[in-house]
Amino acid sequence: MTEIGVIADTHKLLRPEAAAYLQGCELIIHAGDIGSQGIIATLEQIAPVIAIRGNIDKRSWADAYPCTESVEVENRRIYVLHNARELDLDPSEAGFDVVISGHSHKPQIRREDGVLYLNPGGAGPRRFTLPIAVARLRLTCNVIDARIIEIG
Repeated sequence: MTEIGVIADTHKLLRPEAAAYLQGCELIIHAGDIGSQGIIATLEQIAPVIAIRGNIDKRSWADAYPCTESVEVENRRIYVLHNARELDLDPSEAGFDVVISGHSHKPQIRREDGVLYLNPGGAGPRRFTLPIAVARLRLTCNVIDARIIEIG
């Protein structure tokens, strides 16, 4: 089993509570709108990080991060992008088991055509009345399980 921490939309703010919920993960995926390179450096003190850039990640440091990423863990394929509305492939046909996105700041877990779609919600500054949240994804060869963790 592999436990993956999922975070998005930090917008230069990594709350200590968010970092605490990611402790014990073997991998962290950041689904964009990082805000500053320091966020990734801090997350890397917890676990290895795979990150993509989001629409606010415009400075030169963000050039190191792709717009999308494909990750394989426990023989499961994960596709990561910032805005799910920009998904330009059929994940099921492309062989992906999980699609991780951010952007909306709305935490969501749903399944469609055998694919788990996960948006951890926004972990940085509060947007409107939406919750501050992160997620955890558990993968085995038989199980894909996700849960949202609201902070505060």
